[in-house]
Amino acid sequence: MTHETGKRIVVIGAGIVGASLAYHLAGKGAHVTLVEAQEIASGVTATSFAWLNTSRDAPDPIARLRGAAIGDYHRLEKELPDLKIQWTGALCYGAGTDEALPASSHRSLATQVTRSRILELEPNLNDAPEQALFKAEEGALDAVQTTHVLIAGAKARGAKVLTQTRVLGFTTLSGQLTGVETTVGTLDADTVVIAAGTATKALTAMLDAPLPIEASPSIFIRYAAQPGVVRTLISNADMEVRQKADGTLLVAEDFRSDAPHDHPSLIALQTAKAIEEQLRGIGSLGPPITHVGLRPIPVDGLPIIGYLPTVVGVYVCVMHPGVVLAPVVGRLASEEIMDNTLFDALEPCRPGRFVQRLTPAS
Repeated sequence: MTHETGKRIVVIGAGIVGASLAYHLAGKGAHVTLVEAQEIASGVTATSFAWLNTSRDAPDPIARLRGAAIGDYHRLEKELPDLKIQWTGALCYGAGTDEALPASSHRSLATQVTRSRILELEPNLNDAPEQALFKAEEGALDAVQTTHVLIAGAKARGAKVLTQTRVLGFTTLSGQLTGVETTVGTLDADTVVIAAGTATKALTAMLDAPLPIEASPSIFIRYAAQPGVVRTLISNADMEVRQKADGTLLVAEDFRSDAPHDHPSLIALQTAKAIEEQLRGIGSLGPPITHVGLRPIPVDGLPIIGYLPTVVGVYVCVMHPGVVLAPVVGRLASEEIMDNTLFDALEPCRPGRFVQRLTPAS
């Protein structure tokens, strides 16, 4: 195995995925420059509900990635003491939740619990169901804080960070990437890693390889509330909610349509009513703070991870759920880039399923 210490790598995108890549690459001896068009964690990372949920109905082509995700977060907790994860477990019940899904390799980690146990876990539920699934190993985090911790770790390993720096293009020589053109000049690079969320499509188009990535909107809501009301993470047909130590309730909702009656502010009011009805002691929630994030979702639903076949030296990393997979993908991708190895767990994710290798004209 060849370990390319000193390799010059530019990572584009300072969300949680790019931050993880920068941290892991720098840890393997790369000279990393992290480039961000805006500010750290200012894109979809800032609007993530950040549930570390590894469940998925079968079949799941990336089951091995999901299965390793929790373990990689525990690894990062040991490496980065400032990382703060709430390992509260997740309580799921009702139509549209994992309670109704067929068994899968990940559901084996969940326990079916009865009403008495549900009320032990969440004593403030007004109308607890007769049964639910409790996923004790799952948790949640502050995606913005986690991104900053990863970047601080990357900088401690020698990485440089350039914010407010847009990518204008790429330089190549005989089909090999040689640099990244930015608003602060050209950055010489042996490899570039594109982890720019929904902007990845436009960036890869500059390399004649526009990847089919859709911007899928989702709603993230914050409410001020009394602390200690929600103890786990609750996911049911009416709400997906968790609570921070300061009492702030965090809620994820689907973006339904652009119709006036589906405006995010109205959905936030409807959700507040459901929460107040279902939870004792919640009182009257404070005014909602509502955000709409654009999740980068490849058209086939699978992550896109690996080298572009159209130019040597360009590695792509775009996925949903990015928060869940960021540590495991950061670890595996950094090994692929630095150690010239390939992992079977990433094979379903290769860009080659969308982009064919260019062949010279005869």
